[in-house]
Amino acid sequence: MPPAPITAVVGLGSLGESLLRLALAAGHEVVAVDTDLDVLARAARRAKTAVPDGTGRVVLTDDLAEVRRAALVVEAVTEDLGVKTEVLRQLAAAAPRATLVTTSAELPLARLAIASGLPANVAGLRFLVPPGPGGTAEPVHTALTSPETAAAVDALVVSLGLTPVVLGARPAADATALVLAHLNQAVAFLDQGHASRDDIDTAMRLGCGLPQGPLQLLDTIGLDTVHAALTRLWERTGDTSFEPAALLTRTIGAGLLGRKTGEGFHRYDDEGRALRTVADTPGNAAVRPVRTVGILGSGAMARGIAEVTAAAGYPTVLVARGEEKAAAALTAVGASLKRSVERGRTTAEARDAALARLTGATGVGALAECDLIVEAAAEDERVKRELFAALGRTAKPGALLATTTSSLSVADCADASGRPADVIGLHFFNPAPVMRLVEITRTSETSDTAAATARAFTEALGKTSVACPERAGFIVNALLFPYLGAAVNLLDRHGTDIEETDAAVQRGFGFPMGPFALLDTIGLDVSLAIQQRLHEQLRSPEHVPAPLLAGLVSTGALGRKNRRGFRTTVRRD
Repeated sequence: MPPAPITAVVGLGSLGESLLRLALAAGHEVVAVDTDLDVLARAARRAKTAVPDGTGRVVLTDDLAEVRRAALVVEAVTEDLGVKTEVLRQLAAAAPRATLVTTSAELPLARLAIASGLPANVAGLRFLVPPGPGGTAEPVHTALTSPETAAAVDALVVSLGLTPVVLGARPAADATALVLAHLNQAVAFLDQGHASRDDIDTAMRLGCGLPQGPLQLLDTIGLDTVHAALTRLWERTGDTSFEPAALLTRTIGAGLLGRKTGEGFHRYDDEGRALRTVADTPGNAAVRPVRTVGILGSGAMARGIAEVTAAAGYPTVLVARGEEKAAAALTAVGASLKRSVERGRTTAEARDAALARLTGATGVGALAECDLIVEAAAEDERVKRELFAALGRTAKPGALLATTTSSLSVADCADASGRPADVIGLHFFNPAPVMRLVEITRTSETSDTAAATARAFTEALGKTSVACPERAGFIVNALLFPYLGAAVNLLDRHGTDIEETDAAVQRGFGFPMGPFALLDTIGLDVSLAIQQRLHEQLRSPEHVPAPLLAGLVSTGALGRKNRRGFRTTVRRD
């Protein structure tokens, strides 16, 4: 058996420690170097839990000269030109025949390579987040990089179990700026008391399909690393969205730097796993029984919620504006359930049982005996007030009245009903049968019993609920749309490539899709309307509607639904 390769990792922050763990798991012998003795002690403790017995070995030291034993040296020190230049010079002197790899995400590789004194030996690995098993890395070479060096870096990526990707310097920088501003806003949102840490992370993870919530992603990257990157962006651009949030600065000042120190916005064990916290108990409020459900509306959201409630065992009445619309809604639910059977998500028997529980009607009076009524009509304040006034007169005493609004005032609906203690916001996400998240918004007058009933109901549907402020956009839209708007505004600058930016966000951060593809999926007209409502109600700079989005919508482009958008075009026959 050939001897295990000897790899050196210099700098054991968030990125360096991640690379150390991957190298040990891959069976490498690792020389790990850091000048901070506390960091070395932490790395030694964690290295014992990083891999099973018998795999890679590690030598931890503060002596940079120890890298002379390694055939490949990875530099993962702070993103500072002076610091990296000096470290690479020392590495070249200590290991003149080794392959030298810098992890700089934004500094000029050729300049670093020349400064090292051994430009042929230097290549780069670009990471936008510290990689875990199966993560991604972009090998970066220059014209000065020797073929042997390039081959060694490519082989390292494969050896560590990472997927090589192409990001590009500019798309990577744009993706990083977009995501860091988004993370910064999430910290400010938490500091302002709009939602709890766990509800912010859960809402963005489930509502947007992200691999991590924003606060956990901050912990993964390192709070000090993000703070430094934001500061550089703020100083370079003057854009206040990059000004580090006060809570981020305070947290760093307390020595809490994220997963690498064991605590940031979350706490972590020695294997880097987030420690579970005991959730706040909802109190002892009584929960009203929910036996029958009413759905007011016949659009896509109303149909999806009706499918979910009927499939969960609730007799459900769907009220539309006419018999034709009611019949069409029931047909659409049947078709959706048929597709679920074909895809193996449910059985034919369960489908038939769900359809048997679902009936259509054309008047609000049909909801008079329902225990819980969900309004899912047009996102229009006048329409919603009229409907809640009718529900207030019609629904039986004690019935819970819910609105699915994503950006309008729940309190206005409650006021129109004349029974505000019974009104709550239940914001389902589209498509409701698939999306697990429900944002629950109570007003100052919503009773504890109504809130407890709403939580129990969403749990019975198999959904995960988060508590949201009575504030435009709740959690998800309030944090998502500034990020989407900032992406659109990149198009004002020469050279922005839509597909490359999307790819960098996907490949670099693990998001399910980039911002432009997401806008197409949501619908450009819907996205513009949400931006406009958020700005009307919040009047904050980050919610100013993107002018280019409005311009595109004015041409008739709606996104995926009419195959005309940022990433979609009309099919040519």
